[in-house]
Amino acid sequence: MRVLVVEDHRRLNTLITAGLRREAMAVDAALDGTAALERLADTRYDVVVLDRDLPGMHGDEVCRRIVAGGSAARVLMLTAAAKVRDRVEGLGLGADDYLPKPFDFAELVARVRALGRRTASALPPVLDDGDLSLDPGRRVASRAGRRLDLSPKEFAVLEYLLAAGGRVVPAEELLERVWDEAADPFTTTVKTTIGRLRAKLGRPPAIHTVREGGYRIGGS
Repeated sequence: MRVLVVEDHRRLNTLITAGLRREAMAVDAALDGTAALERLADTRYDVVVLDRDLPGMHGDEVCRRIVAGGSAARVLMLTAAAKVRDRVEGLGLGADDYLPKPFDFAELVARVRALGRRTASALPPVLDDGDLSLDPGRRVASRAGRRLDLSPKEFAVLEYLLAAGGRVVPAEELLERVWDEAADPFTTTVKTTIGRLRAKLGRPPAIHTVREGGYRIGGS
């Protein structure tokens, strides 16, 4: 899942970004509305975590432009105002969800994940292929009944490949959807992560390389 965090408070921005990355999300950050819209013009995001009370271009205007631009990204609006009227106004602008500050981080994660599921085509609550199973909600993956000890990035790669339903996923697509702007497009990070994941999945091989195509789950 690719997420954009738009929050002008640098420390809070850093905390949210780092926390979501620990949850296996690819996260970019912006400190103001103008920078957020520039990123949205160049990158396809699943969810935008948007502070309503931004200086300069207000979060309300950012939300309006996201909706007017036809972006598929879901908007989770954050604000220090906790009145029902403020929540209604935010949702009326086109925001998909609303979370008052201060908030519990576990709730933020749950809401981001729920919104991310809305952007994708309908997927079952548990993804599986043969003896391989992954539960995105519980963050658990197993093979032949054996629980897999995966890093957040390995889990995210496996989830994306399983969600592709046997489609060949190019390495470039994995880099864009599972990693964030900090990733170097000229490194072998995707190949290296796939290699570690294959080792943990064991035999028979579950992830197959398609020459000049990418990777897929299932088939040969």
